[in-house]
Amino acid sequence: MRDLATKAGHGRAILVNTCAVTAEAERQARQAIRRAARENPDTPIIVTGCAAQIAPEKWAALPGVTRLIGNAEKLKPEAWAPEAPPAPVTDIMAARETAAHLVTEFAGRARAFVQVQQGCDHRCTFCVIPYGRGPSRSVPIGAVVEQVRALVAHGYREVVLTGVDITSYGPDLPGAPSLGQMARRLLALVPELPRLRLSSLDPVEIDDDLWRLIENEPRLMPHLHLSLQHGDDLILKRMKRRHLRADALAVARRARAVRPDIAFGADLIAGFPTEDEAAFARCLELVEEMQLAFLHVFPYSERPGTPAARMPAVPVKLRKERAARLRAAGAASAARFYAGRLGQEEAVLFEGEDRGHTAHFAPLRLLGGGAAPGELRRVRVTGAEESGLLAEAA
Repeated sequence: MRDLATKAGHGRAILVNTCAVTAEAERQARQAIRRAARENPDTPIIVTGCAAQIAPEKWAALPGVTRLIGNAEKLKPEAWAPEAPPAPVTDIMAARETAAHLVTEFAGRARAFVQVQQGCDHRCTFCVIPYGRGPSRSVPIGAVVEQVRALVAHGYREVVLTGVDITSYGPDLPGAPSLGQMARRLLALVPELPRLRLSSLDPVEIDDDLWRLIENEPRLMPHLHLSLQHGDDLILKRMKRRHLRADALAVARRARAVRPDIAFGADLIAGFPTEDEAAFARCLELVEEMQLAFLHVFPYSERPGTPAARMPAVPVKLRKERAARLRAAGAASAARFYAGRLGQEEAVLFEGEDRGHTAHFAPLRLLGGGAAPGELRRVRVTGAEESGLLAEAA
């Protein structure tokens, strides 16, 4: 989007890409727009993203906003042309393609991100994202390979495959390749790529090819981030998730059986409607049972128009308290993981002269610094702190 805006002559514009996943995300975006309008009264503000897609009139009315661009249009050059009239946000549910966009520069980033899938066909009861992103659609394997080759040629040592629901990759493409088949072919066709990482996975949609890569492919990083959301079966059913607690535990057991050092992250929601203390306790226990080292915890946020918003609510204060308890459990689990890495050599991708992430995506600080952003370097872990590992040059 930055590239399209610049080429269209919007070099002085402010671009706000909104999120609708929680009420807090929307509040922060509105706050950012109002602040930008106050501090830059003569600079046009262009708004796009999921919140703008879902409720365009509300966002177009904010101070300083000169143009609104829908999610289906935001990667089309014609939508950014200065002479283009303000177009209505189109029906995202009619979108059928996810075009590959050759992006070779991620400002301030050591790793590159490649979108391989867009949209979602599932209808979790708490989620509005399908209404912002549309139906699931996949980028052809050839286009993914071309993008990754270009990124490696520009010096990136690690690529993250992203999407709204990447384990649903492929059914809309010829031959219906799975995510695992695509990743296998990508690694075979781009042997010069040192590290491949996957974004959030649905635990019951990990295909056989992906399991084989987890077991046998050292270039696939030993870190899986799972879209769990909860650890209680009744809450999972009310969320309309596709897995139960036993499925999540089975994924962890299977992964550790073939790759013992693998690390897990997870998304968890605290205070979902009808969650009592017993249900929350089962969610809390799951953190320790699965040894979830890296948590993304969200207090439940009502999204207007979703089924969950009509269910009996947990008080907001209690949601926040439970979220804090989940985060504390996650911090304790992370500390146990860090303790297990003491004395180990780690290959670290550095984002700054003294900070980076290991293959397990554990944050690490290099004592004495001296690394270059984007450098892949081996270090020895000498200690740990609350925010991650400490290391010295190997």
